[in-house]
Amino acid sequence: MGEADVVTKDTWSVRTRLTLIAVIVAALSALALTLVATLSLYSLASSFRAQQITNAALKTINLTMREQLPPVLPQGALGGVQVVDSAGRVLSSTPNLRGSPRMARFVPPPGGVSTDRELCDSPQFPDRCMVVVAFSLHQPDGDLIIYAADDVVPWYVHLGLFAVIVGTSALLVLLAGFGAYQTVNRALVPVNAIRNELAEITATDLGRRVPVPPAWDEIKQLAITINQTLDRLEGAAEQQRRFASDASHDLRSPLTAMRAQVEEALHYPEDTDWKAKAHEMLASLDRLQAIVSDLLMLARLDSGAPAIRKPIDLGALCREEVGRRRRGVETVCEAEPGVTVLGNRLRLARLLTNLLDNAERHATSRVTIRVTAQGDMAVVEVLDDGAGIARDQWEVVFRRFTRLDASRNRDAGGTGLGLPIAREIAEAHGGTLVLAESTQGARFVLRLPRTR
Repeated sequence: MGEADVVTKDTWSVRTRLTLIAVIVAALSALALTLVATLSLYSLASSFRAQQITNAALKTINLTMREQLPPVLPQGALGGVQVVDSAGRVLSSTPNLRGSPRMARFVPPPGGVSTDRELCDSPQFPDRCMVVVAFSLHQPDGDLIIYAADDVVPWYVHLGLFAVIVGTSALLVLLAGFGAYQTVNRALVPVNAIRNELAEITATDLGRRVPVPPAWDEIKQLAITINQTLDRLEGAAEQQRRFASDASHDLRSPLTAMRAQVEEALHYPEDTDWKAKAHEMLASLDRLQAIVSDLLMLARLDSGAPAIRKPIDLGALCREEVGRRRRGVETVCEAEPGVTVLGNRLRLARLLTNLLDNAERHATSRVTIRVTAQGDMAVVEVLDDGAGIARDQWEVVFRRFTRLDASRNRDAGGTGLGLPIAREIAEAHGGTLVLAESTQGARFVLRLPRTR
């Protein structure tokens, strides 16, 4: 039963919850206002009733002082008035108390003029609670006591007036609930439109956008943020489709070449030099392996998989990568001592290797690597003496599977992934990799945060 109740409450809509909160707040406010109004009216009515009783007693005292006290006093709107002498005899009273004994036994305290009490057991007023005021009047033949009484004011003052107050409070609560419901309903109209539009947007229709309401509020900001997210999602999806298309094309090329070589050998087995054919297929397999290796590296970088990092001397790493194998052009490493960064050695080595391979592919006779420290940054520059790269292609070369015409002519075995991998490794280490101005050839500049 408890779990079912929890599920039911959790499934309440925002509209219902906000309306319920508004009704509860309005009900509490209305209750407080009703209490304040009732208590205020009760206080005013009690004061007015006390003033009426006092005025009636004072009129009787005035008649007594002028020796004009009649045996029967005017009734008026009060419950009753009595004049009692010092012996306890009733000298005068209102018609409803004529012939009745004194209505009360208490008298003002010695030295006092008046006092009042609330009596609910007076025989003159059965089943009624009365406010009785007693005044003491000094006379030569004995003090007189003037009693004036009237009904106690009920806590609700007047039943009709109390009903009006309660009805008004209930009406205000209903209006607050209705107003909150309508306000939330109007506020949620653009939210529902956004939700419906998002529900219809699929991975194949990312060009659609959610409607943006005209009013500048949180919902409009939400719609703008959603549209910006959809823009990025559409860009990522387009990049993914382009990447898949390029990857399939580059993978298909060596596979097609190998298939053609195998089919040719099978058609003419007697005329085939199998050793030469094997070397040709090894070249295609090397290209295929390079593409697969680069794709695996990109997948690891895109996944954000953590890698072990430790302090690495970039100068030593540069000299190690330069001396790892012989290259087709002269390669020189000029490194300052003590240029250290915090990074993953294998990935930074892959970065330098990709830059060196690219520079070797475009250089005429020489590739130079400079490792320097500039403030808090370690800077690695890779320069070649080739034809260089046009300025409008500086960002293009970092796109995946991008191979400029010059690169295709000079080395058909490139994968078009070396520079994108290098940039992603640099960014994963909190650095940057860009092309910069150079007097000759291309100049790649790598910046990484130094560590001490």
